[in-house]
Parts: sequence; structure tokens; C-alpha cells
Amino acid sequence: MSLTVPPALLDAAERGPVDDDAFIACVRDSLPYAWATVSRVVAELESSGSDRADNAIPPPTEADRGQLLRALASDAIRAGLERHFGVRLAFQNCHRVAAFRPDTVDGPAYRRFVSPRGQLLNQSPELRNC
Repeated sequence: MSLTVPPALLDAAERGPVDDDAFIACVRDSLPYAWATVSRVVAELESSGSDRADNAIPPPTEADRGQLLRALASDAIRAGLERHFGVRLAFQNCHRVAAFRPDTVDGPAYRRFVSPRGQLLNQSPELRNC
């Protein structure tokens, strides 16, 4: 399962639309490694003058890797994280998540990161297990 959903939040979802803050809290509590990684990357972006910041550190455990994959593979979770942090996220391999300022998404740094060339250049033998 991607998320551990509290009964009250599940009840709310069964009745209709869910409050974004409640959804984000569920993501934060269910996927703490993914939350911490995205939070750190966004903090690096905010403290730099760069168009992007990214994580190049492999997750310490397979469970952590799974959290990051679940967070970024789910359209709803990924979009929720982007709304919450005010960034655009991009993902390569099993751990390389990058945060971009929204106004730079059509720029060269973003296009390089999400390009087939960018994906190929990020490959190495130690990353092939992910």
C-alpha cells in the first residue's frame, strides 16, 4: 500500500472530495523518507539561486526506495507534493528526484533533466538494480 489512511480520512473520501491539507498530512505520515527527501531538495532549491536542486543520494534501504517510488509514481501524491511545496518535481531512476521552480519548467535545465539524453547520462552499473 502506498498510504496508511486514517479511518476519518477514508470516511471523508467516501463522502466526497478530500481537503488537500489532510491528504498531504497522510502522505507525510505514510511516506516519511519520501517526504524528508522532497523537503530537503525543495529547501536546497529555495536557498539557492538555481533553477533546480536534486537528490543524488541513493535511499539507505529498499523500504525507503519503495517510498520514494510510490510517492513519485502516483499522480495524486506527486501533484499534492508539487502543490504543497510550490515546485515541479521530476524523477529519474530510483532516487534522483529534482525540484524546479515552476517558472523554469520550460527552460533548458528542466528540459535537460527530463530528456532521454538526461536519463541515459544518469545511468551507471550501480543504478541498474532500481
